[in-house]
Amino acid sequence: MKVRVRYFGAIAEQTGRNEEVLDLTAVGFMVQDVKSFCLEKYSLSDAESLQLAVNQELNKKGELSDGDEVAFLPPFAGG
Repeated sequence: MKVRVRYFGAIAEQTGRNEEVLDLTAVGFMVQDVKSFCLEKYSLSDAESLQLAVNQELNKKGELSDGDEVAFLPPFAGG
């Protein structure tokens, strides 16, 4: 089972990539598993303020399905 992970803004700069495909059997099937894996793999800073979106829904939690898209979004600034 695979998901596409996309990185935006400063997170893409830190990872050196815009996207990748992860095999969930090696990572875990929960949104938090993917987040933890990527935080450790890329030593991402400011982990508490970044947001995740699953299939373009912010802060979605729970189990992922084959083909889902997980997006790592930098902190948003208000204006």
